[in-house]
Amino acid sequence: MRILLLIDGACEPANDAERADPGLVDAVGVVRTQVRLQKLDFWLRNPDYLADELLTEYEQSGEEPLLSLAASILSSEEPEVRRYPMLRHHFGAYEPLDNALAVLRSAGLVARRRRGTVDRVRQHDYFLLEAGRTIAREVIQQAPVFSYYVERVQLVVALADGLGGSQLKRRQYLQREYAEAARGERIGSVSTRARERLARLRTQRGQDGIRVGDHGQG
Repeated sequence: MRILLLIDGACEPANDAERADPGLVDAVGVVRTQVRLQKLDFWLRNPDYLADELLTEYEQSGEEPLLSLAASILSSEEPEVRRYPMLRHHFGAYEPLDNALAVLRSAGLVARRRRGTVDRVRQHDYFLLEAGRTIAREVIQQAPVFSYYVERVQLVVALADGLGGSQLKRRQYLQREYAEAARGERIGSVSTRARERLARLRTQRGQDGIRVGDHGQG
């Protein structure tokens, strides 16, 4: 269900040429490349990394909602309770999606298409079918607990706005715990470091606020 909600929230509209494929007539959206799907899923499965990226965005933009969003994650048990670690492979975080996608494909909710040649697959694209979107909406209505994933997917997609799969991979490699994880081992948490960073930023914001107030009185 996590993968279905991720594809639903992250997909872009399928084009007419793609829908000319008999198996994609009712395709409503597509997530292009397995790399992008895997990297978005990494942030979805690791709230601590997501929150730390929000702090990076806050430092660059100064937008207070970003700090508040990061704080709402790091001030709760979400980084521990909602975390599903991924393995470190040659090209970064990776977790086989075949089983989950096989269930979605067999149910007629998602379709996969390969680009390239018989000898070399260049790209995998994941299409959300109309039935998949319907099920995603029904699940959220019938089981509101899944709205968590809808909200987090929105954050993840906003964070990845304009970035392709390879760019997301490079960004995630900037995290020391991610880059230094041994191949074949699970990527470690950054929750402790992210919480310390949040505390520093909150302190800095408070100090800046005091200085601004004092200056205004002088």
